[in-house]
Amino acid sequence: MNEFLRRPQPAVGWAAALRAGLGGGGAIAVLLALAHVSQQPWLMAPFGASCVLLFSAPASPLSQPANVIGGHLVATAIGLAAVHWLPDAAWAMPLAVALAIAAMAVLRVTHPPAGADPLLVLIARPEWSFLLFPVAAGSLALVLLAWFVHRLPGGDRYPLPRSTT
Repeated sequence: MNEFLRRPQPAVGWAAALRAGLGGGGAIAVLLALAHVSQQPWLMAPFGASCVLLFSAPASPLSQPANVIGGHLVATAIGLAAVHWLPDAAWAMPLAVALAIAAMAVLRVTHPPAGADPLLVLIARPEWSFLLFPVAAGSLALVLLAWFVHRLPGGDRYPLPRSTT
């Protein structure tokens, strides 16, 4: 039973926790403001989970810009393809999620919050323009906001430096 209660995540100080919370909440507020000003959708529910990774675990490979933007684009595109090319059947949702996970893995852009994108798309049934607003614009904005927040004094290094391997 102890293995289920063990917390391998390192302890985080109050300042880092506050920065993560304010960064994530602030990023969502910015997306809401951009949506209001532009009259375009900039926000979708999976972005809340993306904020957890971007602001609380910026060193994770799953939080890197290519993963955030690429993962959301790939998973949403698969969801949109499912909406347009598969029958409206119960098996379309698990198939679209499975394909999104596999595609993100093969393309090395795995971003766990993007696993929800095909479900959102299959429920809401948006048009292909959904890829631009909110997916591309919103995920790019989140990455830029994370870059900015982590550049403030006391912030973490984001994104990770390019690997030489």
